[in-house]
Amino acid sequence: MQWRNLFNMKKILVALFIILNLGTSAFAAGSSSSDTKSNYDKAVKLIKAAKKYEKDGKVEKANKRYERALKFLVKSNKEKPLQADTLNYLGFATRKLGDYENGEKYYLLGLEIDPNHKGINEYLGELYVATNRMGLAKERLKVLENCNCEEYKELKEVIEGTKKSKY
Repeated sequence: MQWRNLFNMKKILVALFIILNLGTSAFAAGSSSSDTKSNYDKAVKLIKAAKKYEKDGKVEKANKRYERALKFLVKSNKEKPLQADTLNYLGFATRKLGDYENGEKYYLLGLEIDPNHKGINEYLGELYVATNRMGLAKERLKVLENCNCEEYKELKEVIEGTKKSKY
């Protein structure tokens, strides 16, 4: 049992180190607008735009949106640390930019806060499929099996290979 506590503490410390390190290296992506939207809201809007660009095959434009979203998410996490939704999008944007290792760390930290978070469980499962760790992907599916939600259906189809991850 003591080993498990040490392992969990190590995961949390690694994740916090990453978050703090990203936070100090992020630079301002200022806006001339007097818009009062939160950094989180700005990031979500950019991620939605990136998904549309990606769907249209405009990967370079999508990646630019993910990079900008990541900066807003880091700011959001500094303002309101350790919010599961923010960590979910941090993991998502990081993964979409090809950094699976840090994406996974954000997802795992988010699950420490909210183990049943639908988005994190789905996206982490998709990350596990993409990195050929099917057993771990199926563990994420098991968490979602009783939610009667779209995330369960999507991940199940990705695991079965009947559908490619749309994200």
